[in-house]
Amino acid sequence: MSRAVLRGLVGVGVFLAIGEVVGRIGLVPPELLPPTSAVLAGLVEIAGDPAFRADVVATVLAWLIGLGVAVGIAVPAGVLLGSVPGIRAGTRALVEFLRPIPSVALIPLAVVLIGQGPASKIALAVYAAVWPILFNTVHAVTEVDPLLRETAAAFRVGRRRTLARIVLPSMAPFVLTGVRLAAAVALILIVSTELLVGGGRGIGEYIAQSGTGGGRTDLVLAAAIVAGLVGLAANAALTAVGRRWLSWSPESAAAS
Repeated sequence: MSRAVLRGLVGVGVFLAIGEVVGRIGLVPPELLPPTSAVLAGLVEIAGDPAFRADVVATVLAWLIGLGVAVGIAVPAGVLLGSVPGIRAGTRALVEFLRPIPSVALIPLAVVLIGQGPASKIALAVYAAVWPILFNTVHAVTEVDPLLRETAAAFRVGRRRTLARIVLPSMAPFVLTGVRLAAAVALILIVSTELLVGGGRGIGEYIAQSGTGGGRTDLVLAAAIVAGLVGLAANAALTAVGRRWLSWSPESAAAS
């Protein structure tokens, strides 16, 4: 076991121990913050609940769809904006206006326009996830080594081959970093939409029902832990992709 993993486990253990002590000594009322042992027991309980497993599947599927659509939109748009300065200048004001708008603030609008089904949370996840990928892609295209471009031009390499042989490999580590950031943002938006709006299956819906209907704070925290584990697994998977396929890149090595 590596030293970094060992330190991480020690940190988690200390955090869980503090939660147990705080819950046991009554520093915070147990109905608001149950001890760690109660939360872990709730985690075991929901792990055996078929309804909760269906909620996890619904959240993960919506997250995958939203992230995939965001990548499909943001990468080509980023390549276009990064490659054509005129288009980038013409759309800068619109992009800078839309980007700071909190995606959570758009939940009521999405419900009105789309409804309370899965489509609304997927649409919000796409909106939130597009920006990190888009800006990383634009940055990657504009930061391609000028010497490589000049060499390609000197050898009369066409635009398509330059894009395929120079631009895309150079931008891949930056795009992957953007996808890692977007994955976390998309998951947050999906769970938040499920929590605030409901209207379908999902981890957020389960948290809302457990907190308001059953008053089971232990299940609320246990479900939140599951959401965190989903995000942790996604980040680990994307990091592994970077190490496997982009190990030559200093950006990928630094991100991992």
